[in-house]
Amino acid sequence: MTTASPHPAGPGPSTLVAHSVLLAGRRLRALGRMPAFVVIGLVQPVIWLLLFGQLFRAVVDLPGFTHGDGGFLRFLTPGVVMMTALFASAWAGTTYLQDIERGVMDRMLTSPAHRGAMVIATMVGQAVQTLVQSLVVVAVAVAAGARFPGGVPGVGVTLLAAVLLALVFSALSDAVALLTRRQATLIAISQFTTLPLMFLSSAVMDLRLAPGWVGAVAGCNPVEWAVTAAREALGAGTDWGTVLGHLGLLAATALAMGLLSVRAFRSYRNRA
Repeated sequence: MTTASPHPAGPGPSTLVAHSVLLAGRRLRALGRMPAFVVIGLVQPVIWLLLFGQLFRAVVDLPGFTHGDGGFLRFLTPGVVMMTALFASAWAGTTYLQDIERGVMDRMLTSPAHRGAMVIATMVGQAVQTLVQSLVVVAVAVAAGARFPGGVPGVGVTLLAAVLLALVFSALSDAVALLTRRQATLIAISQFTTLPLMFLSSAVMDLRLAPGWVGAVAGCNPVEWAVTAAREALGAGTDWGTVLGHLGLLAATALAMGLLSVRAFRSYRNRA
């Protein structure tokens, strides 16, 4: 005859995965009920892609512009993909703020939901949204005449880089939202970080034409890591060492930001 253990085992990895899938599905269903949100998020990047692609197409003829093969549209596409991922993920924390305001978060904390799954689900939802938006941007670029010698593997790397970038900034956004609990603070920090990070990268311009200090700062910029990996993979004669190195930096940063988000969630839970 067996007796029950006085210390039952806590939720295991299978519970974490199952709860993450369920909670991510909740977020995606909410997003599916508001498709206009995804469409609106694509309007600006598509305008950049088509307008800037035509307006600055002669830039590739400037002395020192080293990525001119294939035209400016091919050069610009990876930058616009990463800009889309950056701007969307910087607002990811609003999901937490809405749940806090509506009392959903309190109900979740009193439910059997795995606490880790509550963090993972928001990041998974943002990753799926980024994946869809990135595919649309690449499709628009191809329809506009861009051709990518890297083919399907290059597009795959571009999507992976965009998702990793989205994980970095969605985790950071979640942490800010949980620690401050203020929409105004999240907006201020998002505005303060996204535009400088975009322009301190090669998203829209070859860094060899920029001041030297911009290139130095870009070396520590996750947006630049993502753009470089994607652009290298989409071009001809891909240097896979460069691609994998930059993807590795993005993955390590995403892990660090994820841990920060977990700590912020614990801090919120302890104060709730």
